[in-house]
Amino acid sequence: MLIRNRYLDEIQRALSHFPVLALLGPRQCGKTTLAREIAKTRIPENLSKLNYFDLEDSEDLARLEDPKLALGQLSGLVVIDEIQRKPELFKALRVLADRAESTTRFLVLGSASRDLIQQSSESLAGRICYVEITPFHLAEIKIGDGNNLWLRGGFPRSFYASSDQESWIWRNQYIRTYLEQDLPNLGLRIPPAHIRRFWMMLSHSHGQTFNASQLGSSLDLSDHTVKRYLDILTSTFMVRQLSPWFENTKKRQIKSPKIYLRDSGIFHYLLGIQNHESLLVNQKLGASWEGFALEQVINKSGATPEEVYFWGVHGSGELDLLIIKDGKRVGFEIKHTSSPAVTTSMKLAIRELNLDTLFVIFKGTNKFQLSDKVVACPLSEFIWD
Repeated sequence: MLIRNRYLDEIQRALSHFPVLALLGPRQCGKTTLAREIAKTRIPENLSKLNYFDLEDSEDLARLEDPKLALGQLSGLVVIDEIQRKPELFKALRVLADRAESTTRFLVLGSASRDLIQQSSESLAGRICYVEITPFHLAEIKIGDGNNLWLRGGFPRSFYASSDQESWIWRNQYIRTYLEQDLPNLGLRIPPAHIRRFWMMLSHSHGQTFNASQLGSSLDLSDHTVKRYLDILTSTFMVRQLSPWFENTKKRQIKSPKIYLRDSGIFHYLLGIQNHESLLVNQKLGASWEGFALEQVINKSGATPEEVYFWGVHGSGELDLLIIKDGKRVGFEIKHTSSPAVTTSMKLAIRELNLDTLFVIFKGTNKFQLSDKVVACPLSEFIWD
């Protein structure tokens, strides 16, 4: 079993400061495993007792009909899994958090963003800490497994499957469960066929600026419905909307977000890419590498959604990723090539955005300087420092 020390450290720190900690991330990304590992190895003796409630279990749901009664007498670590199935629990957790002694902590696990689970932000301000858990990333796996991670994605059961075919079957079932069960459990009454068609169409816009009218016209949906579907996929961690950065310039800057499917394995499934050989000849190869590398860089940098952007000027050029963090402005161009070079677009981005550094993330093995501010860097070598 892969031990995810970065997340364990972050969870351990948060539990020492907050009575309630929420681990949020897509289903099957490893939240429950992390909760059980933290209970076994990373908490003080007075919190070592584990009380576990799975809200997909009808018996546990029944036990929590009166949450103050069920939870109020417990001590140790209280884990509530799939909290989005009963978001009204946050109101009870507010009262319990205020009463909690140092011998009690509440760890809630959810498969939707805090914006979608609205009650938490309304009821637990100042009492709750959020940690987003992702599927596996490059820094966590064995050297040499990078191509498997790129092809299959980072969901543990997909990544560790015994074959590409087994991984493919798992992703098929994952998407089906997501559409037919997970979305309805969030109270989203959308015909599965509708949002599946939208999701598949969106995969062809991966790495491109979002055009609601164009997608709506293709699917015979209104702009409002298209934006709602996009927000649903975003709030359940399937899609990243990368916001544009606006600089004080006279140039016509791009103002729509760029869209990326966050897990490369799900992206490849929706495109029908079943193995690495077919990936390498697919017309979406460059877009696939861009999305995969972008997620790895954001994860390695530890940047929040409020710290990551792209930048573009109509007719002049753009920057794949801009991270504004720790007082620095760092740009990234992502190229599926073994021979990167400085381009006019990169020079424009450095000048207009006053970048400290611009990394060209490429398919190579050695890191080297391309110019004063431009560094060619293999994905595995990138470190935020």
